[in-house]
Amino acid sequence: MHECCPSCGLKFEREQGYFLGAMYISYALALMVIILLAAALWFTLRWPLQKTVTWAVVLFLPLAPSLTLLARVLWIYLDRAVDPESPPSM
Repeated sequence: MHECCPSCGLKFEREQGYFLGAMYISYALALMVIILLAAALWFTLRWPLQKTVTWAVVLFLPLAPSLTLLARVLWIYLDRAVDPESPPSM
C-alpha cells in the first residue's frame, strides 16, 4: 500500500496499527453479508441451517478481499470526520 495518496497527498497510515479499527468494520460488514446470503439461500432452497450457513460462508469468500478494502476506506472516512488532519503543504 502506498504511504500517501498520489493525487491529494493524504497520509494513509497515521500511526502504527492504524487500520485496527477497519478490522472491526470489516467483521461487521462480513457478518451482515453472510447473514444476507444465508437468508437468501434459506428462503429459496429451505436447506437445513448448518448447510445454509456453510454455503453462505463459501459464497462469501470471494468477496472478502474487496470487503477488506471497503472497510479500510470507511475507516479512513470515519477517522477523517472525527479527527481531521491538516493537508500537507506542497
